Amino acid sequence: MDRQLFKMAAGLPQAMADRWWPHVSAAWQEFDIQTVERQAVWLAQVGHESGGFIYTRELWGPTPAQVRYEGRADLGNTQPGDGKRFMGRGLIQITGRANYRECGTALGIDLEANPVLLQGDALAARSAGWFWQKKNLNALADAGDFVTLTRRINGGTNGLADRQQRWDRARRALGVV
Repeated sequence: MDRQLFKMAAGLPQAMADRWWPHVSAAWQEFDIQTVERQAVWLAQVGHESGGFIYTRELWGPTPAQVRYEGRADLGNTQPGDGKRFMGRGLIQITGRANYRECGTALGIDLEANPVLLQGDALAARSAGWFWQKKNLNALADAGDFVTLTRRINGGTNGLADRQQRWDRARRALGVV
C-alpha cells in the first residue's frame, strides 16, 4: 500500500493522509498487519475509535462511563485521579493505568509516568498496533469476524454501523472482495 491508497481506504483528506501514513505504515510493519484484509479492518476500527484519525485523546466530559474509570481495579486505576489521568489515548484508546504500563513496557516508553505521550502521532499508531497484536486481532481479521473483533476492541458493538461503513470503504479501495 502507498500513501494515496491509504488516503482512499481511510477516507482522509490529503493533509491527514500525509500526516498519518508514515506512522500507520510503520505500525503495520512492526505488528504484522501486512495483508490488505487486516489493513482494511484495522482502518475501519481505528478510524472509528479516533473519529477519522482526528482524536488521539478521549473526549472528556466526564461522562457517566468516564466517572466509572476512577478506582477500577481491572484497569489498574488504584490512585485518586487515575481515571482521568489514564483516559483513553492513542488511535485505539488505550485506557487505564495497567494498560498504559503494559503498553509502555512493550513499546519501550514509560507511559505510566507520562501518559500524554500516547497522544503523539507515532505512539498513537504504535499503541494501536500493540493493542491489535495483544488482542490477537489479526486472526479475527483473517477470518472476517468483524463483530467479534469489534467486541474485543470496544467491549460491545458500539458504533458498529460506522465501523462497517469504514470497513466497506477500505475493502473497496484495497480491492478486498
